[in-house]
Amino acid sequence: MGGIKLKFLSVTVEDHIAVVTFNHPPANAMSSQVMHDVTELIDQVEKDDNIRVVVLHGEGRFFSAGADIKEFTSVEDAKQATELAQLGQVTFERVEKCSKPVIAAIHGAALGGGLEFAMSCHMRFATESAKLGLPELTLGLIPGFAGTQRLPRYVGKAKACEMMLTSTPITGAQALEWGLVNGVFSEESLLEETMKIAKQIAGKSPATVRAVLELLQTTKSPQYYEGVQHEAQIFGEVFTSEDGREGVAAFLEKRKPSFSGR
Repeated sequence: MGGIKLKFLSVTVEDHIAVVTFNHPPANAMSSQVMHDVTELIDQVEKDDNIRVVVLHGEGRFFSAGADIKEFTSVEDAKQATELAQLGQVTFERVEKCSKPVIAAIHGAALGGGLEFAMSCHMRFATESAKLGLPELTLGLIPGFAGTQRLPRYVGKAKACEMMLTSTPITGAQALEWGLVNGVFSEESLLEETMKIAKQIAGKSPATVRAVLELLQTTKSPQYYEGVQHEAQIFGEVFTSEDGREGVAAFLEKRKPSFSGR
């Protein structure tokens, strides 16, 4: 699959490593089409015996600045909003269950759906100054792509609560301290250093790597999956609330939202 290009993802393969470039200008938003591209990518990666590791990075200024807010305006009711959340959840679960390691190299920002995407990867490396956060509450919404369930697994419940309720992003350096990323590098060396780690993994027996990834999946409890389902339902309810509509409208109109509590 060397050189294959999906609509928003392009792939090159070197030394058994698929280097995937995410290119959806201007901010690499996580649209429905991107979700479909990601699923197709994982399907193809798993079929290609030449690929042992995937390294994912964003083109331009960001890894991904979040969900496609403009796409939100086409959602008409709570059922559609829940289905949108479920699409993201299923896509990112597919990434996490991939039998080959998926490593995110984060520069600029990984916010909202972008961070939820990165959290579904098996490992994450970032620049020291990268911004990572789940700022959905500033839009009158909540994370909907399993972010409420994955984030506490990495940083603990208290830190996850702080990140979501304040909507304040943390730096790559803080993310390393909190356990959200595996390591931090300079902007110039991020991809190079991430590739070095990927090459170490690619040199291992694919069967043993696959076994470890499969066993790591067993650490997710039934309560985790119940939480993911509940998140999608609540996302639909919040999305269609007055505050949800106001938050999205305010974002698109570039003004401060006025929340009523309804």
